[in-house]
Amino acid sequence: MLVDDILKVLYAPQKAFKEIVRNPKYLGPFILLIIFLVASIGSSYVVASRSYVEQTMPTNNQGDVWTENATLWTASPGVVITNNYFDFINASSYFGSTSVEFAANNVTNIQMALNDLDGSVNCGVGGFQNISFRVKLVNPNVKPVNVTLYLYSLSELNFFSYDLTSMFSSNSTGSVWNNMTIPVGPNASWTRINTATWDNITSLKMSFAWPTSSSIELLVDGLFFRGVFQTPLEIYGVSYFGTSALNAVTPFIFQWLLLTGLIYIMIKGLKGNVTWKPLMVAIGFALITLVIQALILIVVYTGLPKIYYPLEVLAGVSGESNVAYQVISNEVAQVSLIAGIVQAVVYAWIVALGAIITRDVTAPLTTPAAEGLQGVQQFGWLKSILISAASFLLTLLILSYVIGV
Repeated sequence: MLVDDILKVLYAPQKAFKEIVRNPKYLGPFILLIIFLVASIGSSYVVASRSYVEQTMPTNNQGDVWTENATLWTASPGVVITNNYFDFINASSYFGSTSVEFAANNVTNIQMALNDLDGSVNCGVGGFQNISFRVKLVNPNVKPVNVTLYLYSLSELNFFSYDLTSMFSSNSTGSVWNNMTIPVGPNASWTRINTATWDNITSLKMSFAWPTSSSIELLVDGLFFRGVFQTPLEIYGVSYFGTSALNAVTPFIFQWLLLTGLIYIMIKGLKGNVTWKPLMVAIGFALITLVIQALILIVVYTGLPKIYYPLEVLAGVSGESNVAYQVISNEVAQVSLIAGIVQAVVYAWIVALGAIITRDVTAPLTTPAAEGLQGVQQFGWLKSILISAASFLLTLLILSYVIGV
């Protein structure tokens, strides 16, 4: 009988809701909630299996800690190392609120070193594939004649070196942040000295040289090893499904309660006849539309390509993140369009079912509480549609404000 009521909402909603309102039971909506939960986890799994998130060292939880603390760095004699709280990479996450500034007077070159990379960084097979950082050459206003990056492996005698000079130009000085991303690992074009191994990178050094002596000032920010991509399933394991379940259940329950409450208030405000339980149970059955949507999305999401979320997207660097997001948007455009159409149909479906429910719960003698009432008339279709549509739109607005869905 319960299964019949659920299925009847799909093919004979008017008849189904008349019966549900006369004999309301919460069991049906809770069964739908469980089915919705399973379907939502299924669609989340499909999306997660096609999503690859870039991992970094330092991690997202640490942010760009190496360029947040000037005391972590050493430099050649005469170089003053400070934190610059006014000039840094502005981003929504990962990047902090300072860069590291290196300044010296009347010198031709400076060297700066980060002697502790929180242990050992694996840039070997299966490890990080790139190192990236930002450099601003404030002074002098001429390009350097030599820039070299060194990565040390366990000792100062074993290292890799990479010539960065060609990555700087006359336009790279002054107010420009230069974004450096250099491949690392066994297949990268570095010069190897002694027995350096990519599996154990323990420190780094940068060296800048100019043709003549001058006052030198440069900033470094956003230093990361990167290039490893993992799915959320690999990153979070079983806990990912717990998060997916919570993200599914919370909007369902909130929508159920809000839609019920708003329709109830509007009917009461218009002097209509309504009882809470029949209305809430009926709205719960109407949310079978969300179950159908979740099941359809499982199929739709199987059409997704592999989607890669690089650091530029995750960090939200102004300008860069927009470009990176656009690339992802183009890749998923067709699937997003189909999902959007499905959602629009489901929204219209919920409004239509809400109108049917509004008419049924306002009909005299529909519930025991309404028996004996005189002069109570069932709401017409236009009023019922307006109540349902207004309640649903308010529900969406409240949900987007409160829980961001």
